[in-house]
Amino acid sequence: MTRTRSSNTTSATKKKRQRKLKVIEHPLSSSTEFTNREIGWLNFNRRVLFEAEDPRNPILERVRFLGIASSNFDEFFMKRVGGLKRQVAFAVTAKSSDGKTPSQQLQEIRKKVLPMLKDQASCFVKLLKPVLREQNIHICKWAELSAVEKQTAQIYFMKNVFPVLTPLSVDPGHPFPFISNLSTSLGVTLKMAVGENRHFARIKIPQVLPQWVKIEGSGFANKYLSLVDLIQENLSGLFPNLQVLSVMPFRLTRNADITRDEEDAEDLLQLIEEELRLRRFAEVVRLEHGPNPDPWMLKFLMEELELQDDDIYELSEELDYSPLSLVSDLKVPKLRFESWTPVIPAVFSDDDPAQIFNVLKRGDQLIHHPYESFSATVEKFIHTASEDPKVLAIKMTLYRTGDNSPFIRSLIRAAEEGKQVVCLVELKARFDEERNIYWAQALENAGVHVVYGIVGLKTHAKTTLIVRQEVEGLKCYAHIGTGNYNTSTSRFYTDLGLLTAREEITSELVEFFHYLTGRSLKNNYQYLLVAPINMFQRFKQMIDREYENARNKKPAHIIAKMNNMEENDISMALYNASQQGVQIDMLVRGFCCLRPGVIGMSENMRVFSTVGRFLEHSRIFYFRNGAVDPVDGDFFIGSADWMYRNLHARVECVVPILDRALREKIWDILQLHLKDQRQTWDMNSEGAYEQRKGSDLGIQQLLMNSTKLKSAQREDPPESAT
Repeated sequence: MTRTRSSNTTSATKKKRQRKLKVIEHPLSSSTEFTNREIGWLNFNRRVLFEAEDPRNPILERVRFLGIASSNFDEFFMKRVGGLKRQVAFAVTAKSSDGKTPSQQLQEIRKKVLPMLKDQASCFVKLLKPVLREQNIHICKWAELSAVEKQTAQIYFMKNVFPVLTPLSVDPGHPFPFISNLSTSLGVTLKMAVGENRHFARIKIPQVLPQWVKIEGSGFANKYLSLVDLIQENLSGLFPNLQVLSVMPFRLTRNADITRDEEDAEDLLQLIEEELRLRRFAEVVRLEHGPNPDPWMLKFLMEELELQDDDIYELSEELDYSPLSLVSDLKVPKLRFESWTPVIPAVFSDDDPAQIFNVLKRGDQLIHHPYESFSATVEKFIHTASEDPKVLAIKMTLYRTGDNSPFIRSLIRAAEEGKQVVCLVELKARFDEERNIYWAQALENAGVHVVYGIVGLKTHAKTTLIVRQEVEGLKCYAHIGTGNYNTSTSRFYTDLGLLTAREEITSELVEFFHYLTGRSLKNNYQYLLVAPINMFQRFKQMIDREYENARNKKPAHIIAKMNNMEENDISMALYNASQQGVQIDMLVRGFCCLRPGVIGMSENMRVFSTVGRFLEHSRIFYFRNGAVDPVDGDFFIGSADWMYRNLHARVECVVPILDRALREKIWDILQLHLKDQRQTWDMNSEGAYEQRKGSDLGIQQLLMNSTKLKSAQREDPPESAT
């Protein structure tokens, strides 16, 4: 029965694809100066998994963190492992910043992942399930059900599951089926009543059904059985008169790192649509399977899918923990984080929506999400503009906007009202391409001018420009943020957004949109930092300025908060500044390729990571610039991390914070991060992390408390103030 597929990729085709595979060559390649990006990301996911293990977190939130860690692994294998495997396949030998070839990195990844998968299973079985049982939430195996419960489950199976299943056998008349990315299947080894030949069959676990089945009438309020387990224990009806020799759950991960050649593409929309089709059929980069596999079946799958031993991962428990969201979403307040309702800043509480423009003319506003309301500020800003008859134009960049987006509705409404509406929709936002194509077409159908960005550059900036006709003439208003225009993620991502009517900022944002839509070649921005035009150079200059200030005995300090960090030239500039005595604090949630605390290189550098109920997503950049009072230093917020792709291969926008009161607000946020003793991890020079444990209250809870307190004080001022 075993058949090996012949590759349909010719040698010439492979050479052509190899030429198109763009590899970034870094000038540095030293394990003494940098840690490995991939291992750094895995270390970050281990910190996420720790949140599932940590008994200080409510139990349902721990289940949620387990699911997040599982989903993170999926994306890592699709993007990062998939990309490295392509490099190996096409004999690309470019080394990472720490001097490792693609094949060496794949080996290091596997060594790191295997114990993490064991920790994940141990967390589920030993730490989470017992605590859930104490709360009358039972996650069971089939063998743990009573006879009555099994009968109830079988009735459910026959009524709700059996008709949906489609067993696919493999024989001369039935070729090996296509298995989609991240789909879970049951592999079945069958034997006919006559003969010794074994046959393979595959049953896809239907994604349209709940992946965890609630066992009704069990006497427990919440008792669940996995759909995989339910199907596995009721296979006899699917294969009558056949002997089932073995059953093995398995799951595939396909490569999402598809090569595109935008320069030769006549239509970027068609190119992205084709990429989505190709991704569906991309090569398999990982096969996960359950314990004690049938060797014949596993060998059969490996040959059919063209996999090697290092592509196979045996899991002792669940193949995918993300469907446990059914459990983590249970409405049991005492088992979850205390609910949080973002505070509406007082200046945005006016019932007259148009007052928002008067607010911004009086001064800049800095909104800190999710502590302060996204819907009552940023959404309100754009919604008001869409309905205000004085607004002539709205220009906006959309990267990830989510389903049923209020921003899309506002832009469509504005276009229908006859306003000039321009929207840059980034079609290349990974895993959001299909959604963005849909919204782009909906916007175009409504009369919005939709553009897809600049060839070869992903537009990652988070910007909006409003042009309004006022008595004194045209007046521009702007929003520049660190996060996406996405209502859903605004509730659990920490981000900052600047709303401003400052002419020095808005006039440059006008030029920025001309760059996006009309290919303006302006390169002398004075206030905005725009990648790939001036951002890298300006950041480098400001780091070098701190170096000079330290050399001249002036106050010098750099604080940078971001998601990830790996830009080599910026790193070397930071090392030089550290050696000169500049204090450097890097608040990097994910991976950071720097090595802090190395004598003679980075002893004045610290690297921290904050992990908690909210995803730390804001990007903040601070340079002391010789100021006696640190608040008088230079503050910036924006969309870019200090990574090569952000500074050189994306369109990004970072804005200075010019209002002193807003700089004080950011300074306070940064100080809370530096002093946190609950959610912050310290990185050592080898890339390992240790969590601080000096307090029961973390920075995110402190920010919730202080935001709520300030709001209450405004609503109910003390008697002395009345």
